[in-house]
Amino acid sequence: MSFYSNFQSDKCPGTITGNPLNGITEKVCIQAEKIFDAGIKQTQLTGYTLKLCDLTPENPTYPLTFISARSLTSEATVSNVIIDRMADKSCARVQATVSVPVEVLYTDANGVEGSATAIVSMNEDVLLFVPAPSIMPFTLKAVASVVAPEGTFEPCNNTFTVSLCVTVILKISMPVEMLVPSYGYCAIPPAQEYSQEVCAGFFELPLYPKTKCNCK
Repeated sequence: MSFYSNFQSDKCPGTITGNPLNGITEKVCIQAEKIFDAGIKQTQLTGYTLKLCDLTPENPTYPLTFISARSLTSEATVSNVIIDRMADKSCARVQATVSVPVEVLYTDANGVEGSATAIVSMNEDVLLFVPAPSIMPFTLKAVASVVAPEGTFEPCNNTFTVSLCVTVILKISMPVEMLVPSYGYCAIPPAQEYSQEVCAGFFELPLYPKTKCNCK
């Protein structure tokens, strides 16, 4: 059982039916991350150099053959942030370097599969809404996804030159205490354990057979 497996309760998340005001019991102060603005950028980069680190297994036999590369996490590191507020607009010019770790898969000259890590860094220059100055500071955060479908090995410096498909979401956020309407606490159903039901047919049999005599 869970919220979405046949659990019928007006105290669980799900689609609202009827008047959404029905059942509201109080105004609740919650601690949350407020997103003031966000924007997505999707870019294809060609000729990007991946510098390999933490090779596993160590000391592969060169040259290497590229298989693929993909980001290890969606949380990116943001650095070199420059924010220029624009007097005639509600937006600001936001410049930053977004870096995300990737895992690189390859085979060496002996056909042994291996992996390494690398860092993909991109310079972003976008317009975003930035809230007015306050005691609580806002933060520029980034979520990124990187995939390299093809690449070639550069024997002169033991790197890969790859083509990258990059998606970056930049967000202006701030931790806040926010007042929201509430339907009360959630009713948490017991979790239903997964089972292959290999004994279902056997357990459904009666303990003793039914007696039915009809020899005519």
